[in-house]
Amino acid sequence: MIQRYIVSGVLLLSIVSAQSIAPAAESDSSRSLSLYQRSRVEKPKGSGQFEPAYKTVRWDPKKTAIIICDIWNTLCCKIPADRVAEMAVRMNEVVAAARKRGVLIIHSPSGNVDFYEGTPQRKLAQQAPKVETKVPLKWCYLDPKREPPLPIDDSKGGWEGPRLPGRPQTRQHEAITIEQGDAVGTGRDVYYLIQQRGIENIIIMGVHTNMCVLGRPFGIRQMVYLGKNVVLMRDMTDSLYNPKCRPRVSHFRGTELVIEHIEKYWCPTITSTDFLDRPAFRFKEDKRPHVAVIVSDDHYKADETLPPFAQMLRERYGCHCTVLHGQHEHNIPHIEELQAADVMILYVRRLVLPEEQMAVIRKYLDSGKPLVGLRTASHAFAGKYKYPPGYKTPAGRAEWPSFDLDVLGGNYHGHGPNPNGTNVATAKGMADHPILAGVKPEQWHSTGSLYFVMPLAKNTTVLQTGSAKDREGIDRTEPLTWIRTYKGGRVFFTNLGHWDDFKTPQFHKLLENAIRWAMGR
Repeated sequence: MIQRYIVSGVLLLSIVSAQSIAPAAESDSSRSLSLYQRSRVEKPKGSGQFEPAYKTVRWDPKKTAIIICDIWNTLCCKIPADRVAEMAVRMNEVVAAARKRGVLIIHSPSGNVDFYEGTPQRKLAQQAPKVETKVPLKWCYLDPKREPPLPIDDSKGGWEGPRLPGRPQTRQHEAITIEQGDAVGTGRDVYYLIQQRGIENIIIMGVHTNMCVLGRPFGIRQMVYLGKNVVLMRDMTDSLYNPKCRPRVSHFRGTELVIEHIEKYWCPTITSTDFLDRPAFRFKEDKRPHVAVIVSDDHYKADETLPPFAQMLRERYGCHCTVLHGQHEHNIPHIEELQAADVMILYVRRLVLPEEQMAVIRKYLDSGKPLVGLRTASHAFAGKYKYPPGYKTPAGRAEWPSFDLDVLGGNYHGHGPNPNGTNVATAKGMADHPILAGVKPEQWHSTGSLYFVMPLAKNTTVLQTGSAKDREGIDRTEPLTWIRTYKGGRVFFTNLGHWDDFKTPQFHKLLENAIRWAMGR
């Protein structure tokens, strides 16, 4: 609906929804917000080398605010303006879900808040009492004491294509609804309002990541300086970066580089999946292959080895990578990302998942999409073997004990002594297979124990074999790496994947080739 206000003799139209003139809907604020955060940790300290780190945190929605930064109705350049318009539609869905949970929504179309003068939402911010701050409330430029220069060159403004003169924007994008109880603020009054409300946690979304999102008086740097718990919603942002400038990567990779900078030096990031239970937003022009990596941290340090590998895929091959952690409570946050994935890498062990999460995995595989399985994926969902006799799958949980046979075509039934490791060799006649291209040397020693997997399903093709002495000292040779199809989708599996394997270039090459092959690339 359109609600009209007369301010200084001027008719002002404030766009609100039909619900905003009715009593506010009962909010679902009894539950905490579960946020799956990604940050980057320097290892070792002082090395300048950062590894992705993931964890789930829980925030009180009543002490949480979303700040929408500069999602304007237009811009002086069409290409970034179109991206803002595309993102604003999903952003409105996120905001609606957060509002229902009891999160305070603050709309901050900086420099254009006069459009909202006289509205209840604007007054809400204006009437917040001023408070003293330990640092000045102002634009925060790059902080050389805390961060290096940004990883992209935006010295020419980052614009792509011709520009219109002046500042054509007049208000926030109309796709984002401003509701009763929301606030419209800019600069200092945003901070005054969150202090008045006792807000401790800030979720920032909007544009542009390398400029206003970082620098505004309500932006990331300022809120971190002021001691707030801050996260950036990384799929609800966009950089102002022209791919013709350094480092000459795609626009979307350029935005990722700025996000990674923020994760290293300022705050963690989340995605809209935390609020919508849907895959994270991606721009329609982002055509990069989507690799979904599902890991658990039980046994072989998959949670430590695969996130850096995913980072390498981003940097070297331009993939869009999502890492999902199967946690100790047998839960995979953001499993919805599989719906949008082009390939799944699976390295988990004996997870007993909620039924709805197992259904997502089954649906993915039933659709004929590809799978790359590593080592303990052979007993990924066979939890009962981990528990005493008489164990029953808990209500609401699901197992898939025949996953190895059904999907991978394997028959895991134990392994050899750990100290013996495994001698790796190319299977007879397979040296020219594209998955083994460049995998040199063809023979090497893995410190991972030999898995016993025979007999395999008939429709498997063995690419590598492994050999070692068993517990009786008898030499054994077993299939180590093989391929097959499952419901039309390509499946690659290897019993390799010990943490030491990730230190060898031949294993990296094998895994890179397998991902390409699985996606038909």
